Amino acid sequence: MVVKRVVVLDYGSGNLRSAERALARVGADVTVTSDLDAAMEADGLVVPGVGAFAACMAGLRGVRGEQVVGRRLAGGRPVLGICVGMQILFAKGVEHGVETEGCGEWPGTVERLEAPVLPHMGWNTVKAPEGSVLFRGLDADTRFYFVHSYGVREWELRPGPGFAEPLVTWAEHGVPFVAAAENGPLMATQFHPEKSGDAGAALLTNWLGVL
Repeated sequence: MVVKRVVVLDYGSGNLRSAERALARVGADVTVTSDLDAAMEADGLVVPGVGAFAACMAGLRGVRGEQVVGRRLAGGRPVLGICVGMQILFAKGVEHGVETEGCGEWPGTVERLEAPVLPHMGWNTVKAPEGSVLFRGLDADTRFYFVHSYGVREWELRPGPGFAEPLVTWAEHGVPFVAAAENGPLMATQFHPEKSGDAGAALLTNWLGVL
């Protein structure tokens, strides 16, 4: 079996060591680094993220991470965003009335969820679409671990000629929100696969399978 080389991008945000351990557990050769050449050359790039959208974007731009993401995707090379690492892939985030530009790989806005209790913290089920790669082999009642107060409540990317329909997975906490998305080489999860036990390990194994 060919071991896949994965870089977890270090830009000052995210559960870097948790992600590293989880990926190593499922057989990846993992490096945590901010080195752009290593990030470009790896079989897969993981963009983690915790905290505020604006702070994560500032950190990502500080290491020119958004350029690496864009260049990898232009070449059809896989990228996986996790938690705020997923959110910053969208066009913008709005926190406390302040709008911050994201990477813009997907249209859409990250905004505060409307729910009686925030943050949304704990285990929740998701509704994955038919044909999902990430959730292949997982039961509909499988639970994943979430920690967030913000999310994407409306999926705005529409397929056009020559573009396949993205596969969008939904979850609910007060309101429906995007729990995961699969769009060619670009995939992302709002939940933390690295904190989701065997279910998260199965999802990461599925992702490694497309590298």
